[in-house]
Amino acid sequence: MDPQKLKSALGSGLLSFPVTPFDADNKFARDPYQKHVDWLAGFDAPVLFAAGGTGEFFSLAPDEIPAIVQAAKESAGNTAIVSGCGYGTEMAVSIAKNVEKVGGDGILLLPHYLIDAPQEGLYNHVKTVCQSVGFGVMVYNRDNAVLQPDTLARLCDECPNLVGFKDGTGDIGLVRQVTATMGDRLTYLGGMPTAELFAEAYLGAGFTTYSSAVFNFVPALANRFYEALRAGDTATCEQILRDFFYPFMALRGRRKGYAVAAIKAGVRLAGFDAGPVRAPLDDLTKEEEDILARLIEANS
Repeated sequence: MDPQKLKSALGSGLLSFPVTPFDADNKFARDPYQKHVDWLAGFDAPVLFAAGGTGEFFSLAPDEIPAIVQAAKESAGNTAIVSGCGYGTEMAVSIAKNVEKVGGDGILLLPHYLIDAPQEGLYNHVKTVCQSVGFGVMVYNRDNAVLQPDTLARLCDECPNLVGFKDGTGDIGLVRQVTATMGDRLTYLGGMPTAELFAEAYLGAGFTTYSSAVFNFVPALANRFYEALRAGDTATCEQILRDFFYPFMALRGRRKGYAVAAIKAGVRLAGFDAGPVRAPLDDLTKEEEDILARLIEANS
């Protein structure tokens, strides 16, 4: 996909990150994945992110990622598929090139591995990855990879295929400075865990959309919240937050890693063979899955 077309797609609706299913041998389970992606594509998500954070990118071997992207492309119809990408610069370049070879529509560049880096180092990292491919790139601002507005401006000058900015910092002051400085040069995507909890604040900061993890298992509810948000229907947003998202947040907050594990449990409860999470994450307990099942049933 042309980078500018991807930019438009990213800003045109609610987005999501399919989970990556694993079989009994802890290998990528292609058939269940394709069934799930096909189902999600029917709920009007303009872009799905394969092997992203919710898809356990951090637990995948780099050579697993192209097969996951290819499987998603085969099942997603007209929905664009953007792949997770990350680690150090050389590894990120290799992943990006391999994703491009199998027909991916772009990458989301997650934070590099482990160490903090200065702005000049982040600039060179992002620039090198962008210039290694022809498709669109979205950067993910969080943790040890927080780009400042002037760094982003330099990158946009050098890299016409840098089309998106996703934020996971929760720093509304910074993201408002980014949107005010960069204007329409980028598409802006909210990327906090359970992004609906922060969606109204990000909308006010100039973000047009966000990635919904719960879209994985309650896509109709996720769309209803998004449509109410965009329509300014505060009453509906508050009702869905109270009835579903705040109880889900309480469940998600019980253990570290449940921001992913709870989503995978939801996918299993929706009838898809998602398998377990990979180490170092751990799955919900049976009691917690029962709580989630009741929450889904009450809001379906």
